[in-house]
Amino acid sequence: MTTKEYLQKIDDVIANGRYKDNWESLSNHKTPDWYYKGKLGIFIHWGIYSVPAYGSEWYSRAMYDINCREFGHHVTTYGNQDKFGYKDFIPMFRAEKFNAEKWIELFKKAGAKYVMPVCEHHDGFAMYETAFNRWNAKDMGPCRDVVGELKNTCDKNELAFCASTHRAEHYFFMNMGRTFNSDVNDERYADFYGPAVHCPEFDSGTIHATTADTYSIGASQAWLEDWLVRTCELVDKYQPRILYFDWWIHNHSFKPYLKKLCAYYYNRAEEWGKEVTINYKHEAFPPTVATFDVERGALTDISPVPWQTDTAIGKDSWGYRKDNRYKNSRQIITDLIDIVSKNGMLLLNIGPKPDGTITDEETQVLEELGAWMKLNGEGIYETTFWKQFGEGEVNNEAGFFKDREEKPFTEKDFRFTYKCGAIYAFQMRPNGKNAVIKALKKQNHHDFIINKITLLSTGEELAFDRNDEALVIQSNDDFVSYNPICFKIEID
Repeated sequence: MTTKEYLQKIDDVIANGRYKDNWESLSNHKTPDWYYKGKLGIFIHWGIYSVPAYGSEWYSRAMYDINCREFGHHVTTYGNQDKFGYKDFIPMFRAEKFNAEKWIELFKKAGAKYVMPVCEHHDGFAMYETAFNRWNAKDMGPCRDVVGELKNTCDKNELAFCASTHRAEHYFFMNMGRTFNSDVNDERYADFYGPAVHCPEFDSGTIHATTADTYSIGASQAWLEDWLVRTCELVDKYQPRILYFDWWIHNHSFKPYLKKLCAYYYNRAEEWGKEVTINYKHEAFPPTVATFDVERGALTDISPVPWQTDTAIGKDSWGYRKDNRYKNSRQIITDLIDIVSKNGMLLLNIGPKPDGTITDEETQVLEELGAWMKLNGEGIYETTFWKQFGEGEVNNEAGFFKDREEKPFTEKDFRFTYKCGAIYAFQMRPNGKNAVIKALKKQNHHDFIINKITLLSTGEELAFDRNDEALVIQSNDDFVSYNPICFKIEID
């Protein structure tokens, strides 16, 4: 099918479907129940950038930018960019040990309910079979439909398959290669490096300000139509339950195409009989059309609508990096609890090696997370928020990119969730002593009654005293814990 024919198909689906390409029609789209109940997903940044494993997953841009350390590293390690460009990493990306079954087994063990590979990153290399991009993993590199294998394995294991595409940013991503003698200027590779639009607005010193500004320079009509068709093809081939986008789609030039994409996707999902949503950042979508996502950050209070944090176990790169530093499992667990207490979900990223193996550090975190979830998941899965998210002095700093270091929780910090007549109170840093929760003190009027309290990890019923100052839960040996503990508080 040609681009023109696909564009006509998109129009036909919208014309014949319930959802039209306007915000009035698309608003009040329901957050999928499976998503809201599942709470935890796995994000996967895996691609050509895992071969150099230097800097970050932005290596494909930085290696062409003389202002970045990746530029000098590339010249020293691989040679000048006109002789060895980003395309030359593709034969080195063999994925010879990639095993979708083993990956999904680990993700299930971690307690995840949905899985989201990056199907195409900013570098323009598709990790799936596609008719619109000859630079793809089915025809080059691994010579395997990586995305297709993951989807099939997810389906067999009853995990929701989701898809992330960062194609939009490829419009300008390789543009610094235009500034000197590099293979980006070789017309034989124009379909890989993209337009690589070079103008002052997208240069290294201005790119972040430009792309943050909704009203700044946008993409061309040809690019936007191509982006729409490629994204709809991804939707049709793999039927993802969530479609995730990175940041630049909030630009004004994308708005008409976002409405078309959203209407097409939601109409197609109705044909499949599946609940779906879109993840977006900033103000790309109105809040009741899709699901807002905070990158490497969180909220400071309960959101009135469900939302998501995407973050990584790796501190320095989303993709594999040889010297990456990693968070410990306790930081991931406390982040998950905090996010869920504020009506959110967590999408947790890993960055596999180029051979398709997952790092020992990330494997350990996922296994430890899973062990904790096996004992305490009742307070996470299928819960909603309570009337307040928690108590204590420690909270998040609002905004993106705020989660590098572990938060200094103490025994006085609690987070709350609710389900089926029970409040779940998580003590974020237990100290082995009585748990004192001021938010659950005895009320003078219109009070609820506490019938029973158990330690969720053991099922043991706990003694407690509730007075005008606080709820005091009597400790036992199981209160000594490196990770948070959870009290199930059954109320009338």
